[in-house]
Amino acid sequence: MARNDPNRVAGDLVDRLRAVNSRAIDLTEALHLLSRADQRSFMRDYVDLSLLAEEATETLLPLAEKHGAIIEACGDTAPTLGSEALLLQLATNLVHNAIVHNLPDKGTVWVTTRVHPGTVVLTVENTGETLDPLLVSTLSAPFRRGTERIRTDHAGAGLGLAIVKSITDAHDGNLTLTPRPTGGLCVTVQLPAAAAKLVGLTTPQGRASPWWHGPRALGPKVL
Repeated sequence: MARNDPNRVAGDLVDRLRAVNSRAIDLTEALHLLSRADQRSFMRDYVDLSLLAEEATETLLPLAEKHGAIIEACGDTAPTLGSEALLLQLATNLVHNAIVHNLPDKGTVWVTTRVHPGTVVLTVENTGETLDPLLVSTLSAPFRRGTERIRTDHAGAGLGLAIVKSITDAHDGNLTLTPRPTGGLCVTVQLPAAAAKLVGLTTPQGRASPWWHGPRALGPKVL
């Protein structure tokens, strides 16, 4: 109402209140998602982790272009049991973080899925500043954003990797964060594999071409 008032004189205040309200909404939604993952209050279905990584990558291509980053993606079909919505959020948060916390220009993000005996693995790596291993060990704690890695936009609520950790734990998986020797971060999510024959899938042989065919108009909210 204040923004539509032609006689308003507090435009800066209105903009600030709008930003604060938007951030409060983001934080509330992130906390709700974190609680949902922690409580494991979700149905488990057969999902292909590689398709979720593909969707997350396609959704975030415009953001990558804005930041001058290149995304390279490939991988195996990766069947697992879990919540499609939560695992999509996991993949989205990882790709989002890899784009935002990257080099100022000409950065690279690598997204891969692999299948090992009994497990499927999603790995997201990026270029960037050299990171202290002690800092990296704290990044999945709630509200820990890592001051060395914050950019002025898309900084988030400090729950992105905490949500990834909770979703991984809720799916009986393992999350590993490793600083790359040349700069940037390597994040690995390892989940129990679903039997391929139960989901009509053959033994994964990998994919020779990139997953995406172009950015999608709609996608999940990044927290």
